[in-house]
Formats: sequence, C-alpha cells, structure tokens
Amino acid sequence: MNHKFLAPKFLAPLALSAALLTLAGCGDTPGSRALSGGAIGAGGGAIIGAATGLGPGAGALIGGGAGALTGAATNNRQIDLGKPLVGN
Repeated sequence: MNHKFLAPKFLAPLALSAALLTLAGCGDTPGSRALSGGAIGAGGGAIIGAATGLGPGAGALIGGGAGALTGAATNNRQIDLGKPLVGN
C-alpha cells in the first residue's frame, strides 16, 4: 500500500468538514442557525461522502443532520460571524 497518496485523500475532507462545522452557526435565531447549518452540512457532507466512498447522498444526510444540530445547539454568542446575508 502506498501511504504517500493516502493522506491527501483524507486530509482534504477532514479540513473541509472542520471549516463547515465552524460555519454551521450562521444566523441569529436557533431556527435560522439550524437551517443554515443543515444546508452547509449537507453540501459539505455530499462532497466528503463522494471523496471517501460513502456516497454523496449518505454524506449529505449525515452532514445535513450534523450541521442542523450544531446550528441549533449553538447561539450567536458562541459563534458570531455577523448578520446573515439572507433572512434576518
């Protein structure tokens, strides 16, 4: 097994998922944070699922659920990225 090419395959999805979880808390209300977190998580999950062999559909479901939960569980004092572009 060639480990030289294995690290980039898993490093990029890991970095992307960390960035997306950071952005999951966009919005002022719990509902808008859950919605934006779910959308961001679904997009990132689809990319990660396709890159890791899980599949884009399963990745989107997992990422969307995790993003929505993270967005709903945080408040704007914990993660404040400013006013959302759409909505509030």
